[in-house]
Amino acid sequence: MSIAIQRFPQEAIQQLSLAEFIFPKQSANALPCIVTFENDNWQVASQLSLVKLPSHASSIAMQNPSTIELIVFSDIKLSLLATLVKKCQLSILSLNAINQRNKLISYRFNVSCQQLISARESLAEFALIHKIEAALIEKAPKLATAGVLVMDMDSTTIEIECIDEIATLAGVGEQVAAVTEQAMLGELDFAQSLHQRVATLKDSPESILAEVAKNIPLMNGLEELIAELKQHHWRIAIASGGFTYFADHLKDLLTLDAAHANVLEIVDGKLTGKVLGDVVDAQAKADCLISLQQQYQLDADQTVAMGDGANDLVMMNAASLGVAFHAKPLVLKQADCAINFSGLDCLIHWLK
Repeated sequence: MSIAIQRFPQEAIQQLSLAEFIFPKQSANALPCIVTFENDNWQVASQLSLVKLPSHASSIAMQNPSTIELIVFSDIKLSLLATLVKKCQLSILSLNAINQRNKLISYRFNVSCQQLISARESLAEFALIHKIEAALIEKAPKLATAGVLVMDMDSTTIEIECIDEIATLAGVGEQVAAVTEQAMLGELDFAQSLHQRVATLKDSPESILAEVAKNIPLMNGLEELIAELKQHHWRIAIASGGFTYFADHLKDLLTLDAAHANVLEIVDGKLTGKVLGDVVDAQAKADCLISLQQQYQLDADQTVAMGDGANDLVMMNAASLGVAFHAKPLVLKQADCAINFSGLDCLIHWLK
């Protein structure tokens, strides 16, 4: 089927933002439709509401869509978007949707590429350099369909590393923080590093846990994300290599469906320097995701995992969509997509 299109030279519109070129508010039957970028020319189906610029009308055949989408926000300049497309070696095939969610507007383009992994690596590097949020996602989970989201706790759902805060109050802050950083970078076995850090807390008063919990700072966008997902009957959980004292506190505070973390041994009001039971390591986090998906009989394609450290990678790989949040380079390289500068609620736009 051939469709009438309008052609716009890139040089004539490169200073416009995406929202100034393709207006966010479109008629109900306008999308999806053809939008392509080839040879420094934008080609746009005539049914779209566009900025009024001179154009050359012709026709183009509708192409079979791929399953990959490029998601960018409305304020990106067309000059930067064009550079992104070339850098990642993408071919734009159509505009699938324009989503207005949580006071932001995102555009979802159907794209094709030769190598998705290398294209994602290029996009991750590009987004960091240019300080933008963008994602390249294959078969994204759907916001309006019930799913499960499992998040790491420390430096993901909350702004701090609880064990580092405890250690500071116990007077061993620098020592513990150094080990935490090595574990997050994947340079130390997580379980081994956890026991090593907890051992330094021996004989510290239980009251320091309450002090940390009392002032625990929620990550920007967390409450907005949870509220939006709950409207669509998603299940939400924390799986953490941290401690139940804080994970359970967040579960109650945010009305989450589950929280899995490590149990600190406390005797006579003091920490013993030991962890009770099996350590919640990378595999345990992945098992939590799978268990919740099966418990609530949710589609495996509707699973999302989000974290920032090396011990989140197994969980992220087990999910249909693995999201790196303000993450270490190792995690950023292996994730399906990332959120680098925004709050957690940016995830709402990565979902279809």
